[in-house]
Formats: sequence, C-alpha cells, structure tokens
Amino acid sequence: MLSTRDRRTKSFRDAGSRIFQQESETQAGIISLLSARTPTAVREIPIEKIEPNPSQPRMTWHQETLKELAASITEHGVLQPILVRPSGEGYEIIAGERRWRASKLAGRETVPAIVERFDDATALEIALIENLQREDLSPLDEAFIYHKMTNELGYSIRGLAGKLGKDKGYVENRLRLANAPDDVREMVAQRYDTITHAYELMKIEDKKRRRALVKRVLGGELTLLKLHERVQKILDPTAQPPREEKEGPPPLRDDALILGTRKLNEALAELARALEASDGVPEGDRQNLAKFLTISRARMDNLVARLRHA
Repeated sequence: MLSTRDRRTKSFRDAGSRIFQQESETQAGIISLLSARTPTAVREIPIEKIEPNPSQPRMTWHQETLKELAASITEHGVLQPILVRPSGEGYEIIAGERRWRASKLAGRETVPAIVERFDDATALEIALIENLQREDLSPLDEAFIYHKMTNELGYSIRGLAGKLGKDKGYVENRLRLANAPDDVREMVAQRYDTITHAYELMKIEDKKRRRALVKRVLGGELTLLKLHERVQKILDPTAQPPREEKEGPPPLRDDALILGTRKLNEALAELARALEASDGVPEGDRQNLAKFLTISRARMDNLVARLRHA
C-alpha cells in the first residue's frame, strides 16, 4: 500500500507531465500548460488579484530580460497562461511569476491564467521543478531550490540527484552553497564564475580575512590556485609559504580589446558553421554543448556588467 507521500509524488508526476513541458524557443523556462485530469479553461484574471508565491524559490529577477518580455507582451500578448491556485479572495502564483511581473510592467490589467487547487506541497514542487528548467537560473537560485527540495519536500540527496540527472557530488556542492556565508553568496551573485572560489572561501571562519579575499577575487586579483594557497596558509600557518608569484602579466597591447573581440566573433562564427554542418550530433553531446554555452553566456553577462558599471 502506498504511503501518503508516495501517493502525492505519483499524483504530481502523473499530473505534472500533462500540466507543463519545457519550451525550446527563446523564452527559456516558459511552460505550456496542458490539461490536468480534465480540460481546464483559461481565464483572464485581474493582475491586482494575483499575489506571488511566498515560497517562490527564485531570488533573482533580471530587469533587462523582464523589460524585453514586457515589450513582447505589449506587442503580442501573453502567449502562455500562468498557473495559479485560489488564495483568500484572490489567487497565488504556482508557476509563471516572470510573465506576471512582465505583464505588470507592460501595463496590462489582466493576465491569462489556469486555476488549479493544489495543496502546499504539490504547489511548491511544481514551482521548484519549473524554475529548475530555466536556462538563466543562477547558481544561487539553483542551490536554494535544492535546499527546499531536501528540507521541505523530503528528498534525499541521492534521490534528488537521480530525479534531476545530476551527479550526487554536484548536488552536495550546490547545497553547501545554499548554506554559505552572506559575503560568499554575494560574490557568486555578482560573478557566476566564482563558484569554485566560493567552496575554498567557505573553509575560512574568520569573517575579516574571508571578506578581504572575496574582494580580491571579485577584483580579478586571485586565480583559484592562488586563492587555494592563501586559504591553506590561513588554515595552517606552519605550512610552506606559497611559491613566489611573478610580478603579473605583461601589459596589454593598445589593440588587445579589438583583437580579443575579433577572435570571439570568429570563434562564434566557426561554431555556428560547425553546428549547421553537423546534423547527426548525438543528443547527449547536444545537451552538453548547450550547458557549456549557457555557462559561457553567464561569463559574458559578467563582462557586460563590469563594462557597464566600471
């Protein structure tokens, strides 16, 4: 006989596969809401009657992409309804908060929605899974989603890793990031490419020393190897001092930025040609390349942010 949790999990999986699927177009993470058990009509609900989910796992909202979505909504409308459930005299968002926010920016008075009566646990699980499917999910958001799934939904680390198709060590490291000190989490929020640095910094309990190292990492002064050496020296003052460092890289040529930009454009063009000529790329390789490009895009976003706020 199935336990209450087993019945709820089976019910979620059966309904969830019909309620939403990941879109493969530019709006990554937007879900197609399908029929759940019986067809459910789409309603136009006043925006002021809809409230965000207080357990929303997503912490970061990129204003630029929200504005782009709002512009699209102004021109084409909301192409996919959001998913809500009754709450008091209004409704609470289960999935689709990004579209709801963009609709408010676009000045809409109503938003298309599907109303379903889900219990708290099922509503949370749907919200978590929907957010995990987003390509622009930040490492911190991902970490806190894993934390909620293990702490509030009862997943074991091994079970969660299996459900998501992730390595157990990967999930464990993301859970460590969820419990990292504030300064370390702020560092990762500013630069996604400092995740490995974060695991080194978490070894240091001295707040003053850790913050000083965080500042240097954000300033681009410490490579991962140099940071590791300094952390080891702090943890064990009797250890051999780090090897002598060179004075630094040679100064950049005046045309370094132009040459770097040209090489980047050439590399992107070559990659595009390779993809066009490779019709039979295995699914696993395609997914791995997509993940690599997503990480590269995050690094590009960091460079853009540094240029704009320099």
